[in-house]
Order: sequence, then C-alpha cells, then structure tokens
Amino acid sequence: MKLVIAVIKPFRLDDVRDALAQIGVKGMTVTEVKGFGRQKGHTELYRGAEYAVDFLPKIKLEVALDAALLEQALEAISGSAQTGKIGDGKIFVYDIEQVIRIRTGETGSDAL
Repeated sequence: MKLVIAVIKPFRLDDVRDALAQIGVKGMTVTEVKGFGRQKGHTELYRGAEYAVDFLPKIKLEVALDAALLEQALEAISGSAQTGKIGDGKIFVYDIEQVIRIRTGETGSDAL
C-alpha cells in the first residue's frame, strides 16, 4: 500500500480528482495549504500599495492506494496538474505499513 501526497495549484484540483476517479481511486483527502518553492512568492498591488506575498495558496492531496495503482495514479496526477509553468507542484510517495477502517475493523487493502 502507498500514500501519495501531491501539492498542486488550486485551480487544477477538479482535473486531478476526475483523472484519479477514472483509474478507480475511491477516496482522497484535500487540504488548503500555503507554501513556496522556487517561486518564492510574488508582489501584488492593493489600493495603490505594493506588498509581498511570500506564501502562495496550494492544495495538498493525500491518496492511500494499493501499490498496483501507483504508476497510474502518478501519471494521472502529473498529467492533469501540469500547466508547464513554475509552481505546478510536487508529488511524494510513502509506504503504508498498516491501515485500519475504524467502523468495521477491516485492515490492510480491505480497509482502503
């Protein structure tokens, strides 16, 4: 089992969700986060005053899935989140040792 964490641009969320649904991913957790990488923020103009925006809004997507779906999920996320511009995001992959569904007590892949 794998845990895929993707940090993407907010307006790409619907495309990523649809792409993952097409390959059979049944659930995900989405969190609104702020951060920066190579973009290092930008400056904006508000009521005539210029100010720096150091942390940019992003979406953090967490998907637990069976290892057999991993490559398809990575392709779906990267393909649908990519704009070709700086700040498209990153994908992290972790191993999951154990999963337990609290309601039923199911464990392992059955709990996903």
